Amino acid sequence: MIPTLNPRFTPGASVTPLADGGWHLEISSGQRGQYRLAQLDDYSRLSRRAFLWRPPFTLSLRARVSAPDLPGTWGFGLWNDPFGFALGFGNTPGRLPALPNAAWFFYSSPENYLSLQPCHCEERSDEAIPTPARGLLRRQKTAARNDTPANGFFAGTFRSPRWPSPLLAPALLALPFLALRPASRLLRRLASHIVRQDGNAVGVDVTQWHDYSIHWQADAVAFFVDGAEILRTPLAPRGPLGLVVWMDNQYAAWRPDGKLGYGTLKNPSAWLEIENIETSG
Repeated sequence: MIPTLNPRFTPGASVTPLADGGWHLEISSGQRGQYRLAQLDDYSRLSRRAFLWRPPFTLSLRARVSAPDLPGTWGFGLWNDPFGFALGFGNTPGRLPALPNAAWFFYSSPENYLSLQPCHCEERSDEAIPTPARGLLRRQKTAARNDTPANGFFAGTFRSPRWPSPLLAPALLALPFLALRPASRLLRRLASHIVRQDGNAVGVDVTQWHDYSIHWQADAVAFFVDGAEILRTPLAPRGPLGLVVWMDNQYAAWRPDGKLGYGTLKNPSAWLEIENIETSG
């Protein structure tokens, strides 16, 4: 089935249908300080509980991009648009934030750091964490790898509890503490046991056409590139989810040392093209 996708774009960006049924997404060159987004999705007018897709579900398409090292992010797949009005990432204004659930092919430039999973640089920091929290971290286990990519081009998933958005409101009280590096490190580690994720780097020339597919089951997700399986993970997202294809000049980082970063980047003119997009479920 060919999905119905709605174009959305900011000033300095465009989404153009192609003669063969594909799409051309483009952002113009510009300085940092202005958000440039070109996006296709099927959920912008829906509440999260009305998003269209649940497992079993398959997404397949062909894609290529103008350069392998573009500033910002781009990709395609499924997510629950978790950030609402709080962040960019193609959010829908007025939608309350939620914990992330996603299965997608995702590119992010080096300014980004999108992995919450522990890394070796944190292994010596347990003594700085209060004893009760250390016990919690040691008791909770995750099936994800510890080398989930933090940036670059990768296939990956997020799996989080479907807590109602109003229940997340008390968490906003913790936001000022993110400015304090020790508190930010602790909160990041605790978050990694609530928001579970998995991923694997994709080593292809993204400027050439490749076939990508995502096979989402209730208990697993498999990712394929040109017919070859590159990742199979039990960390399947919780639905319902919406379909999204996007390109922007944004970055976001929550690094293992607790340092936060967020903003927009200077970028050259860039484009993402897709074709042969199909869904089944």
